[in-house]
Amino acid sequence: MSRGPDAATLLERALCRAAKADGCPMQTLDSGWRRWASATFTGARHWFEITLADTKQTRDWLAALPETNLPLSGHLVADLTVKSAAEQADGLVVRLEALTVEER
Repeated sequence: MSRGPDAATLLERALCRAAKADGCPMQTLDSGWRRWASATFTGARHWFEITLADTKQTRDWLAALPETNLPLSGHLVADLTVKSAAEQADGLVVRLEALTVEER
């Protein structure tokens, strides 16, 4: 019996939906995650390298992203940060980092 998609997959899908809904679709170039735990929570740290068109709309979306609600089944996005954004010939290459925790 399958448990369904993991937090990394759910988070990537939520990011893609949010970007598309705001008119700035993204493409994931690379991503990764590692397990994380504190005294009271378990979860994962994630990173994504994405590319988007370099527009005002995209820059506004990136500025608002840390406060965006990204619902994930069974998980909460506890932290989301835009770590870097580099201009390239074909748009922006952005590194995102996130912390998800498992709902109990």
